[in-house]
Amino acid sequence: MGSRARFASLLSASFLLLLLRSAEPLGLRQQTPLAGGELLGVAGRYLTREERWMNQRLDHFSPTDHRQFKQRYFEFLDYHGAAATGPVFLRICGESSCDGIPNDYLAVLAKKFGAAVVTPEHRYYGKSSPFETLSTENLRFLSSKQALFDLAVFRQYYQETLNSRHNRSSGFENPWFVFGVSYAGALSAWFRLKFPHLTCGSLASSGVVLAVYNFTDFDKQVGESAGPECKAALQETTRVVDEQLQSDSHSVKALFGAQTLKNDGDFLFLLADAATTTFQYGNPDAVCSPLTNAKKNGKDLVETYAQFVRDYYIKKLETTVSSYDQEYLKETTPDDSSSRLWWFQVCSEVAYFQVAPKNDSVRSAKVNTRYNLDLCKNVYGKGVYPDVFMTNLYYGGTSIAASKIVFTNGSQDPWRHASKQKSSKDMPSYLIKCSNCGHGTDLRGCPQLPFRIKGDSSNCTSPGAVDTVRKQITKHIDLWLSQCQEPTRLGSGMLSHPMTHERTVQ
Repeated sequence: MGSRARFASLLSASFLLLLLRSAEPLGLRQQTPLAGGELLGVAGRYLTREERWMNQRLDHFSPTDHRQFKQRYFEFLDYHGAAATGPVFLRICGESSCDGIPNDYLAVLAKKFGAAVVTPEHRYYGKSSPFETLSTENLRFLSSKQALFDLAVFRQYYQETLNSRHNRSSGFENPWFVFGVSYAGALSAWFRLKFPHLTCGSLASSGVVLAVYNFTDFDKQVGESAGPECKAALQETTRVVDEQLQSDSHSVKALFGAQTLKNDGDFLFLLADAATTTFQYGNPDAVCSPLTNAKKNGKDLVETYAQFVRDYYIKKLETTVSSYDQEYLKETTPDDSSSRLWWFQVCSEVAYFQVAPKNDSVRSAKVNTRYNLDLCKNVYGKGVYPDVFMTNLYYGGTSIAASKIVFTNGSQDPWRHASKQKSSKDMPSYLIKCSNCGHGTDLRGCPQLPFRIKGDSSNCTSPGAVDTVRKQITKHIDLWLSQCQEPTRLGSGMLSHPMTHERTVQ
């Protein structure tokens, strides 16, 4: 999902920073996903925005709780053909409101393979919330484990829907393939791990499969992606801001348009995320050019960085300062729930605490483990903390024992250090190398603002690097679909959708 309560975006960036805020999370930034709107223009950005609904079980692990909630989803069938016997591409929507199926490179793949594209909204996000009030008690059903079972139930429900539409027997099975970016990329990999009989394979684009407690490699990658000059300017800016906070915190916060943030840690996290976003989403010049020029010309670095934060991060990317405010995150009926929801997943399951390394950090040393743990306790109450050991024990982390999963990462993306970067025969992993290749570049192109129709790669500094990896992805999809292409008649051996007689959450 940068990185604050918006992936909170892993994973809170969330789609569009660019498409994301509205279509799918930018990815684990832990800050509120951007709304998009005028920035991106709706025309052409989505394959469809027509909403559909299904009944979803609230608790997949209880033998006695049969409550349901309404889950929103989208379908795009233009490439599927009249007989509808071709593949079904399940695109996972992650940690933000899902307002349609984005018209990125997955659309190119769907056309090539004659596939339908379906996208269910993640439980609790957008319009798929089981509860009106997001108290900590009501958030107990928000987890990756519940979300994976949502996907499995949705997959069965939609297969039955296709069979019914086309008067086919209940045992007919289309070949399925799963896709996801960022936190949704992790879900894509985990779905193949936990439900290998329900998909021919998965693409985990920037898939953050490793839960990390102290994610110091995140900040280290920010410095590496920035380069020596820009990194030095960012570090000097951080040092001066830390000093100014001690003498006149209100004035320095006001300079950045963030005077409402009473907690210094919240403010410093905002500043760290602002720079991170440019490297994560392929626009490093947005921060590096003004800072390095200011340093060369003897201009005030803090004022220069403040202008970048106000004009680019807050105004252009439509980042809400309140999404960094712990008092706002405590609200159980917020205007934008994505930040509170993603932070709960961070605080209860995956951590990804983007803390400053002991040496040579870009972000302030005050953004540390204690800050994150205090936030979790302050916002959600005592006893809420991320047991990353159990999360990695359950899924395997980067030692995930699965097959037929493609992992892809951009070379400049700080989140890649929570992904599987070591390739193997059954799980190939590709690193897309270019100076603006970031989060989800294989599907989204670069830079990701404005939104790139069909994932256009022409503005990547090395389009060839992107296109080469895309060709490899296509080959894997082609091979794995062919290995389960013959329609399977599972008969009574496959469970049907079990939601007919269950009751809706009240």
